[in-house]
Amino acid sequence: MTPEPDRAPEKETAIARFFQFRQLQTDFRTEIMAGVTTFVTMAYILAVNPDILSAAIFLETPGDLFGEIAIATALSAAIATLIMGLYAKYPFALAPGMGLNAYFAFTVVLKQGISWRVALAAIFIEGLIFIALTFGNIRAQIVTAIPASIKHATAAGIGLFIAYIALTNTGLIVASEATTTALGDLSQPVILVSLAGIFITAAFVVRRITGALLWGILATALLGWILAIAPWPEAVVALPQLPVDLAGQAFVGFREIFRGNFGELLTVLFVFLFVDLFDTVGTLTGLGIKTGYIGADGELPRASRAFLADAVGTTVGGILGTSTVTTYIESASGISEGGRSGLTAIAVAVLFLLSTLFIPLLAGIPSFATAPALIIVGVLMMGGVRYIAWDDPAEAIAAFLTLFIMPLSYSIADGLAAGLIAYPILKTMQGKFQETTVAMWILAAVFVLKFVAIGG
Repeated sequence: MTPEPDRAPEKETAIARFFQFRQLQTDFRTEIMAGVTTFVTMAYILAVNPDILSAAIFLETPGDLFGEIAIATALSAAIATLIMGLYAKYPFALAPGMGLNAYFAFTVVLKQGISWRVALAAIFIEGLIFIALTFGNIRAQIVTAIPASIKHATAAGIGLFIAYIALTNTGLIVASEATTTALGDLSQPVILVSLAGIFITAAFVVRRITGALLWGILATALLGWILAIAPWPEAVVALPQLPVDLAGQAFVGFREIFRGNFGELLTVLFVFLFVDLFDTVGTLTGLGIKTGYIGADGELPRASRAFLADAVGTTVGGILGTSTVTTYIESASGISEGGRSGLTAIAVAVLFLLSTLFIPLLAGIPSFATAPALIIVGVLMMGGVRYIAWDDPAEAIAAFLTLFIMPLSYSIADGLAAGLIAYPILKTMQGKFQETTVAMWILAAVFVLKFVAIGG
């Protein structure tokens, strides 16, 4: 009897055809390695997000729901990223957003006194609104309305933002009363290990070693563990703690919505909507430029599908018990490793699911170990500035404000706001009103109203 032929090549060919490997000039191994790199770079969220949210979300004492929040974080990230990979076919990963989780915990719940269950209900409502806006193609139209120079500046600004986060997390840049920021104490062990990690990672990159950023992260973490700069992981594997006390609490929150200050809750919902909308627009724009998906027409193909991923992720996140889910700028690390298709995102989603078993190990990777990779990503993302029309003062000033304010304000949305407000005004002053559009003026007006109503 003739043996059955090996069908593995057919499966691989089907995958390659589905994700258009040939058109994107990529392959299976590159996509998987890119996904692993992105995951490791953003895996810190599995420890950081529950740490922040557990200060506000708890049953009896802060921290008693840490494990459940960690599982909710992983599951919401996996679901949203899977949609991004399979439906939108982009190499972008999603997870509960940094900044919005702190706003949720420390401002909404602890400062304003809004119940965490009501706050989760607001997250759920936000997700539903975003789903409606996505099907109305409104969010995709916003991406198209952003001028090309602002798009390129956004990519570069995100690069600076990523690098700035890394430098401050390691202590290489510290706060200073005299100069606002200053160089940290280079004699500190953490900084020395971080510097060593930067040079190790840079060496991998310049030698063009496949998976350079991933190996840089692992090498830096191992160095920190060996030198006792960071504690070894407490465990490798642990059974996941299902969010039985957390899942569905958003629906409980609906009962309490009208018992408190409804106007204050509307303000909170507006902030969630606004920041997530423009953070996601800014991030997708920057990543779209980095991957080459945004061309001369300024459009991101399948933008509505990409927006649907974070809209569904946010809705599911609210149900499971975590804050707003958004596209992560750390996706740039996998893109820098060659990730171009949705298979990169699917690899990230699978790893998030598997991470529910390995949360103790992932939590043991110190933040300074990811810093070298993020700094290199910042370098790689600066390349887009060459496409900005620097000889046109209006475009140059608007672009500069975008990429400069983004890291200094610690907000992608605020940096994007600065550029979008400046661009139509400067173009009009330049006598080139015809180069502006109604959509540009609407975006500028919305940002101005945002700053007037709720500040930065």
